Amino acid sequence: MPSVDASPSIGTGSGTAGLELPEEMQPPKPPGQHAVTVLWSFGKCLATLLPVYLAGYFGFSISLVLFGLMVYIGWKHSRNEKVMRLRSAMYVLENERAYATARAFRSKQELPPWVNFPDVEKVEWMNKILQQAWPFVGQYLEKLLVETIAPAIRASNTHLQTLSFTKVNLGEKAMKVVGVKTHTEHDKRQVLLDLYISYAGDVEINVGIKKYFCKAGVNGIQLHGKLRVILEPLIGDVPLVGAITMFFIHRPKLDINWTGLTNILDIPGLNAMSDTMIMDAIASYLVLPNRLTIPLVANLHIAQLRSPLPRGVVRIHLLEAEELTAKDTVIKGIIDGKSDPYAVLRVGTQTFTSHTVDNNLNPQWREMFEVIVHEVPGQELEVEVFDKDQNQDDFLGRVKMDLDVVHKARVLDEWFKLKDVTSGSVHLRLEWLSLLSSADRLSEVIQRNQNMTSKTADPPSAAILSVYLDRAQDLPRKKGNKDPSPMVQLSVQDTTKESRTCYLTSDPVWEDAFTFYIQDPRKQELDIQVKDDDRALSLGSLSIPLTRLLASPDLSMDQWFQLDNSGRIYINAVLRVLYLNEDASSPISPHPPSLGSGHGDRGTTSEVAPGGVGGAPKPVPTRPQQTTPDSYFASEGVLRIHLVEASNLIAKDNFIGGMVKGKSDPYAKIRVAGVTFRSHTIKENLNPYWNELYEIILTQLPGQEIQFELFDKDLDQDDFLGRFKLNLRDIISPQFIDEWYTLNDVKSGRVHLVMEWLPTVSESARLDQILQYQAQQQYQNKAVPSAAVLFVYLERAHSLPLKMNGKEPKVGAEILLKAMSYKTKVCERSTSPQWDEAFHFLVRDPKEELLIVKLSHSWGQALGMVVLPLREVLSQQGLVLDRWLSLDGALPESQILLRATLKMLNTQLAVCRSGVSSDSTEEGSEERDQVIHRRDTEPNLRHRSPFSQLGDQSPGQVKLQIGYSIEENRLYIIVLSCRGLPACGSAKDGSNPYVSLILLPDKNRTTKRNTITKKRDLNPEFNERFDFDFTLEECMQRRLDLTVKNNVSFMSRERELIGKLQLDLDQIDLENGDTQWYDLVEETN
Repeated sequence: MPSVDASPSIGTGSGTAGLELPEEMQPPKPPGQHAVTVLWSFGKCLATLLPVYLAGYFGFSISLVLFGLMVYIGWKHSRNEKVMRLRSAMYVLENERAYATARAFRSKQELPPWVNFPDVEKVEWMNKILQQAWPFVGQYLEKLLVETIAPAIRASNTHLQTLSFTKVNLGEKAMKVVGVKTHTEHDKRQVLLDLYISYAGDVEINVGIKKYFCKAGVNGIQLHGKLRVILEPLIGDVPLVGAITMFFIHRPKLDINWTGLTNILDIPGLNAMSDTMIMDAIASYLVLPNRLTIPLVANLHIAQLRSPLPRGVVRIHLLEAEELTAKDTVIKGIIDGKSDPYAVLRVGTQTFTSHTVDNNLNPQWREMFEVIVHEVPGQELEVEVFDKDQNQDDFLGRVKMDLDVVHKARVLDEWFKLKDVTSGSVHLRLEWLSLLSSADRLSEVIQRNQNMTSKTADPPSAAILSVYLDRAQDLPRKKGNKDPSPMVQLSVQDTTKESRTCYLTSDPVWEDAFTFYIQDPRKQELDIQVKDDDRALSLGSLSIPLTRLLASPDLSMDQWFQLDNSGRIYINAVLRVLYLNEDASSPISPHPPSLGSGHGDRGTTSEVAPGGVGGAPKPVPTRPQQTTPDSYFASEGVLRIHLVEASNLIAKDNFIGGMVKGKSDPYAKIRVAGVTFRSHTIKENLNPYWNELYEIILTQLPGQEIQFELFDKDLDQDDFLGRFKLNLRDIISPQFIDEWYTLNDVKSGRVHLVMEWLPTVSESARLDQILQYQAQQQYQNKAVPSAAVLFVYLERAHSLPLKMNGKEPKVGAEILLKAMSYKTKVCERSTSPQWDEAFHFLVRDPKEELLIVKLSHSWGQALGMVVLPLREVLSQQGLVLDRWLSLDGALPESQILLRATLKMLNTQLAVCRSGVSSDSTEEGSEERDQVIHRRDTEPNLRHRSPFSQLGDQSPGQVKLQIGYSIEENRLYIIVLSCRGLPACGSAKDGSNPYVSLILLPDKNRTTKRNTITKKRDLNPEFNERFDFDFTLEECMQRRLDLTVKNNVSFMSRERELIGKLQLDLDQIDLENGDTQWYDLVEETN
């Protein structure tokens, strides 16, 4: 039985291009050219020489002429090759039997294609029907292009209003079905057909745009691929089949012969790009996971056929490889070197790339990937191994297999021989994850995933979410009562996908399907944003917590949802739990035949299964004295995010149908690297002040983003207040950012953030300084800044005790530091388990904290523990402890091998805030002065620091906007708000503050102004403007004297003055205006 690679492939463009046809079978050459043709050729020669003459006439550089000549020659060469490929393919399809016979007699390796294999059959009767019906297919295509597609194109753009198809001719060469393979053994309610199609036609389609006098077209197409046709559901009535669904499992091969203006697409470089763009367009309709469904009966649930649930998910563990070919040779191959291997895994359009292992022919990757499988049999896994080079990567071999093998075996753990190379094998563990429609095993799946570790950034998925976006109704119109062009953004955590755009309609129909990986559906939610095609105007939004799906029958919801603005949207959301049935797993294959293969840089001898290679004895592995973590171990840094405040947010809590504007109850969500932070909610405030701190350990991998979202807290559904994204690279480069960021997707609103990237250093000299700095910080969320990061690499244990029944334990380790804990995977039964897993912790005070490692059998029977004070790591050279440690509560010889690396957080803010101590050296003082000077010159930090404390000794801050209007010739001062005001007297509800200001000198007190009084508010908002008729020169001579007072009765003993501020106006850029927070000071004698 032939494999997929051996399936019929007659007439493929790439295969026929390089074939030499027998002389007697060459296509007949055209007759001699007549006089008109000769004159036409002479005219073309003159036209070719004309640019050369014009270049010399106008004095252009000869290099420009040579460049144009090179482009023309390349275009001509590519054009001729494409024409020859098309003619050869057409000739081969017409003379298939004669050509295949001649080829079979020249090469005994292949049989003629008309020989029927058991699973692939010839269907000449179908080709005869297609040939007979081809002219009528052409008539239908012409009608479709002229009456349907052309008007749609003209309506989509004003520049294309004069577009028309001037000629549509499918030609005389019909599409051929080279072979058909039928699958009827999987589902009795459907019939699966694999059609191997080959089309090399003389199609001619011309299009013109009269407005711009341009013409373009196609004159010949080649298309070869495997088209799957599904006949389902089978019904007991005529026509016996409910619908026909068709799609390409893999991208088909395409070759197009352009004419007219599109001739430029044959220029080298553009031809590959144009073919790729066209294939992308075809793939968006006809390549998995996209399908074309044609219903044949009424009342059919077309969504289930057009976007069915996947068959399953395959979890691919790329473990290791051995005996790869050495490509990095020395002295032109005289001395063999090594390779820098990496692997590329492909399943359909899903592609993954592993990391590169330098200078190793036996690399260990230990990476995990997950792929969605839509069709089995049919979809294949392809693994290619390459050697990483600076110019072009060298090929080290490939493995290709049908995923139906994994579907039947459930778990496949094998070594696969690499093909197309002399040596090399790759070790894969493939797991088939079934889709469960019940949440009964969800906790078990999540627990199992937590025990699984890999070097891949994405954690294992516990479920998949399939969303079918059907339609929407009654969406709001744009300004001017215009119809919108809606599209939808669907987001789950950090993954966002977009639907297609439906133009100029308030009732769009999308019929798009999306699939998301879900790590924990108990904590995640689906966010839906309906927007206009410019992505700026929001037409509605919706947030669906996945816990609603968990509570729904069959874990699915198929219904209308109300959008927050107006309108509604119809969505079919299905959640499926990913479950691995290990009871049906296949045994692990033995190690491939290789002697002395080793484990590369691991430094331990490889173990061979009993009865393995040649009956060789099993070598005893040596016991290492130190750990061997990866090269990038302990290379992470810390991102510190200080959420300070926001201003000018949208008021969502309106009254009387929006006639009376209210306020909002804002809170913020920060998402980074799969972790979500949420601030506390501030009641009824459009200028909230949070003062909260968050920290997270991150790698410096490119492409990481930080997403900020603001919401208004409501009883039912929280309202959206805006969002924005930041690239981590933009924070790592300057290491410190203090900025206001404008919110997107809303009319107004800004957020003030202070972010710092903290690299780690292996020195403890500044620990006391850092601890002193963090003791001075106070935040609303009670966060304490970290002083260091602890990296723990747990490699193995030795001589652990047996279980109570005398069997070897299944050992797992739990690592704890204060409230944070991690768990390793559970090893197979062994008294000397090996984990090779890394963890990291944020450390507040290394002098006081303890690291605890607990070992247990399947998280039950205790097997011993280690308590390691971090001050012991502080005493080690380089702050690294790497050795065997004895276990408490176990055997005397029980030990565990780990590495604990402590690294200090290199923050400059600790230097800036600490001041210059008396025993500091002169150099240190100068360095601190430079840092302080640099921060003081920042315009936003001139009058305040984002880390200034608002404790009991501080009278708070006031926010002012001061500027001069040139048009009105007047000075304006806007008192926006105050924050952090102290409570006066014994009142628990706070003070009754108001602001009083005067411009000095002012003997008659004509410039004195007062705001209104805010009752019982320590963070009042005033938003009051005061104007003063002064010239700009007079303003420069004035000083603002501002006081914040507590409005008390005449007989009250409460203090009246809260704080004051004096500000010289010549220090402010009045012409451009200035908005800042200013620190209030207490009045002194």
